[in-house]
Amino acid sequence: MSQARGTVSVDDDRVRVTTWTFEAAGVATGRHRHEFDYVIVPITGGTFTVIDPDGAEREMEQVAGSPYLGTVGTEHDVVSATDRQAVFVEIELKR
Repeated sequence: MSQARGTVSVDDDRVRVTTWTFEAAGVATGRHRHEFDYVIVPITGGTFTVIDPDGAEREMEQVAGSPYLGTVGTEHDVVSATDRQAVFVEIELKR
């Protein structure tokens, strides 16, 4: 599986802002655990497969411009199921 590209644009004592770019279907973030609460802002929208630590999978549809919240401690891998480039911005809330 190919690795998604994470580009950090802000990382200070309050927030970390990362733009995640998935070039095609099958590209993944890699398994990770969120250290902070976070907000995801989909740029392009797309379909993703979320794989939990126990191997359970669920499909998630991102809608461009429709943000959603995530919580500290969430652990998963996120794999694009979209046949085109998919991009979202992750904003981690450090405090």
